[in-house]
Amino acid sequence: MAFGAGPSQGRRGTIMGIRHAGAAVRPVGIRRPRRCKLMGRHAPPFPARRHRTRTRTPMANSLAQPATAPADAEAQALLARIDRARLPRHVAIIMDGNGRWARRQGKSRIEGHRAGVKSVRETVTACRELGVEVLTLYAFSMENWQRPRLEVRALMRFLNEFLERELATMQDNHIRLATIGRTERLPDAVRATLDRVMAATAANTGMTLVLALAYGGRAELTDAVRAIAREVKAGTLNPDAISEATISARLDTAGLPDPDLMIRTSGETRISNYLLWQMAYTEFHFTPLLWPEFRRPALYRAILDYQGRERRFGLTGEQAAHGA
Repeated sequence: MAFGAGPSQGRRGTIMGIRHAGAAVRPVGIRRPRRCKLMGRHAPPFPARRHRTRTRTPMANSLAQPATAPADAEAQALLARIDRARLPRHVAIIMDGNGRWARRQGKSRIEGHRAGVKSVRETVTACRELGVEVLTLYAFSMENWQRPRLEVRALMRFLNEFLERELATMQDNHIRLATIGRTERLPDAVRATLDRVMAATAANTGMTLVLALAYGGRAELTDAVRAIAREVKAGTLNPDAISEATISARLDTAGLPDPDLMIRTSGETRISNYLLWQMAYTEFHFTPLLWPEFRRPALYRAILDYQGRERRFGLTGEQAAHGA
């Protein structure tokens, strides 16, 4: 996983109101100029280290025209093959392999998570350019609490830094931040940052970025069943009226479309307690790449794989083709 944290209100963040907006897009990772109190105007950003110095160009209006062509020739060729009319509305990703990447590089696991943040930035930017409505990242699972304390602290720190640094870019790109999971377990400082960023981006309609934090699919279903049981006990819900929609409405993801495409990195071929209810008809794409290696070409290949499949939802091929 890349990082982890959560908001302060209640068990979970319920997400509603997803729609496109033709807003100008700026790549994730660009900082706004800092306000100079002495000069009374915007001063240039703090000087970057020489090896990091580079010029970035704002993205074009990706929902109204083609995205900025990636410099990589492979990515550009793959992008040209994507059918923009058949994009997955909701992409969910299990970001796996940071630790293994670090071990292969002779680095610490914490450095692996730091490298994974770069993949988060590029993936968010690429999905926003394409016009994906919802991107959900499995950032910190319930099971991740069992990891070494130092690693957990580093994950929380990376999340906090990411949110602080990318808030301006999310605003410019009209990205709304939301969370799912038992986020009340997360550190107060991290929850405060999440609350602030979610409040600041609440009205954005370009794309919804969902962070699954302290999340587990079984825990989510357990919480939904408890909520339903309380309503039945209180006499506000008739047991005979309980349907699939009743359950979906009480999940953390209420108001979101179910994932169309789930991507997992690192070569593992399991879903690890992720969105168990929501992924009943999701298309799965597994890649051997470790998460810090995941870049635009890998995302584009996953989308092309998705577009090459026939989604029947229990129907015959002929029925699905005719919209039966």
